[in-house]
Amino acid sequence: MIEKSIVKNLVEEWLEGKDYFLVSIEISQDNKIVVEIDHADGVWIEDCVELSRHIEEHLDREKEDFELEVGSAGLGQPFKVVQQYLNYIGKEVEVLDADGKKTKGILKSVDGNDFTVTTQQKMKLEGKKRPELVDVDMNFQMDKVKYTKYIISFK
Repeated sequence: MIEKSIVKNLVEEWLEGKDYFLVSIEISQDNKIVVEIDHADGVWIEDCVELSRHIEEHLDREKEDFELEVGSAGLGQPFKVVQQYLNYIGKEVEVLDADGKKTKGILKSVDGNDFTVTTQQKMKLEGKKRPELVDVDMNFQMDKVKYTKYIISFK
């Protein structure tokens, strides 16, 4: 089986000096290698092809056969790395917490493992007859939520 560390080194070598970042590398028992990269402005197919060629040039199919797939992390898929959170600050996200409760709101900030989402909730304000929508910041920890993902909007 091809070692993940070898593929990771090859990917990091290709990424050097580029604005892309590594999201994940998966290698199955039958040597299917899946590499996901991302970029703040999206991923170009030409760059996926270039990375794929770079990896293939440095692995020996004669020694060990493999299948290789290089692509983007996928819009609307759960975030896997901190950089994805950072790229979506100011955008609408959905968070599924450890208790199974979904929260939708604007990703406000990211600090290490912690992130804040601003939601709108109806609250009865003093001196008002009816409840009004107010912004409420909710704090989460990346390693304590089931997922966070960008909400695709066609408005």
